[in-house]
Amino acid sequence: MTRELTDGDVLVLRALGLGDLLAGIPALRGVRRRWPGRRLVLAAPRAIGEFLRACGVVDEVLVTSGLDPLPAKGSGHVAVDLHGRGPASQELLLATGPESLLGFRSTATGGPAFPDGPPWFLDEHEVTRWCRLLAAAGGACGSEDLRLRERPAAPPAGPVVVHPGAAFAARRWPVERWAAVVRALTAGGHPVVVTGTADEAGLGAALAEHGARDLTGALDLDGLADAVAASRLVLSGDTGTAHLATAYAVPSVLLFGPTPPHWWGPAIDADLHTVLWHGDPAATDYVGDPHGAALDPTLGRTGVDEVLAAAARHLPR
Repeated sequence: MTRELTDGDVLVLRALGLGDLLAGIPALRGVRRRWPGRRLVLAAPRAIGEFLRACGVVDEVLVTSGLDPLPAKGSGHVAVDLHGRGPASQELLLATGPESLLGFRSTATGGPAFPDGPPWFLDEHEVTRWCRLLAAAGGACGSEDLRLRERPAAPPAGPVVVHPGAAFAARRWPVERWAAVVRALTAGGHPVVVTGTADEAGLGAALAEHGARDLTGALDLDGLADAVAASRLVLSGDTGTAHLATAYAVPSVLLFGPTPPHWWGPAIDADLHTVLWHGDPAATDYVGDPHGAALDPTLGRTGVDEVLAAAARHLPR
């Protein structure tokens, strides 16, 4: 962990959640290629930042969260905004005193805030968006940079990881449907482990009643990553766990809604990942509220039978 910025550092702001940070790995690797040999300092939450440091994606972590003021200043460093479109995130970075800033074009109340960056497009995959920003600065990156290990064969004896929770109710498939899935998998001889935070212990306990091993609240980020990497299949909603499956090339069945998968779904290994989504990309209102307090209707249209059918395509008979 660092609080000092020195000449030549590259300070990157992406103080978001696990899925956001994992989707940002290609852009971070683009930063590395654009400024080789410089220390890459990531401003992010501690646990996720340290995980990426241990993976060799970044060199140091400046611990922060959201749009909190950054606890460091310097001069002669480069600032890169991978947090959002600005201007608030760009103002945080400019307050650290960089010699230059890379970010999307933004407009603040009263006039332009950062007019020199490329334009922001709403209807764009998250990986594509940030690699486009890096490409504008000469930093090459792409979806293959999502990998945290080379593509392996999924371990045939590994369990199925079921991650039923999500940060908001809009992205939480009903627990009784997850219970039906777990019951069918265990009846078919497939061991199931349930992952989640301590706040999701109720979900784990409910699924343990149907034969799953409950690991909710028992794993830190390293433990969750290890569990995903050792599994034969991951079943999840649109969560950070889904992004771990992509990073470790573990087969997955992902339940999407309200956010469409062409914004946040797996960007590599289409044969490994089955995405279930009942939205209409041709409609103008296919995006719901990912922070909503009730189940999103698009996600609600996903049924137990189709989840089981998708899982069966990835599991040994």
